[in-house]
Amino acid sequence: MRELRSVAELRAACGDDDLPVWVAQGLTGGARAWALGGAVVSAAPEVSRRDRIGVWGDPADAVRLLRHALAEMGSSYRPFGEAGLMAEVAARIDGLEVAAGFSWMSLPGPPSSPGTPSLGGPEAASPGGAGAARRGGEVGWLAGAAEGEVSALLAEHAPTSYAVPGAPGVRRWAGTRMEGRLAAVAGDAWSAPSVGLLAGVATAAPLRGRGLAERVCRWVSERLVAAHGRAALMVDDDNPAAIGLYERLGYRRMRVLATHVL
Repeated sequence: MRELRSVAELRAACGDDDLPVWVAQGLTGGARAWALGGAVVSAAPEVSRRDRIGVWGDPADAVRLLRHALAEMGSSYRPFGEAGLMAEVAARIDGLEVAAGFSWMSLPGPPSSPGTPSLGGPEAASPGGAGAARRGGEVGWLAGAAEGEVSALLAEHAPTSYAVPGAPGVRRWAGTRMEGRLAAVAGDAWSAPSVGLLAGVATAAPLRGRGLAERVCRWVSERLVAAHGRAALMVDDDNPAAIGLYERLGYRRMRVLATHVL
């Protein structure tokens, strides 16, 4: 077993898999990672509202690594990874139980197919906070003055969102307006140096069905890929509309299980 001291070591050890690389958050802020045989685990505090451990690779090696990581990091950490892997791991570690299943979706390259026009320009935001969106349905980064509107939209139309304005790790928001009203938003939150994370996607209920969320998500995804090389997101398995939207943008789905220590 060896501790991975750099992001380059981590990426090499896990074949640059985006899930453990994302969890590691650049190996800053108390994050750590280890490798053994054909497995890697990475751990970091307060990543998408949880202390998390990303698990990758061979189940037998992963069990040994995860026992070590939990002893080092503490029982507040929630291991997660590919569903089949985590089912095996949880069955072999006493006191580790499956807490939830959801999907991890990855966008390894350009979010638009060739010839698809970009939905937004560079990251300009107007003083009023509408950015390009103020000009009639375009998408743009929102200025800080719009955070109250974002919070209100999420509270009413996506109350379970982990990403909210002002939360640690939530960097910025993009949105589009309809007749001056903030209609749809998406956030750049908990992004790692080489994996951008799309989070906090919401559309006002009366304006759903118009493709607004897809436009905002495409715009943000383009910029996450440009800044980080790839993008990822987490989505509930019982939300087929959202999963279909992300698949249209080119995201690839992997079912995962999250576990916790009893």
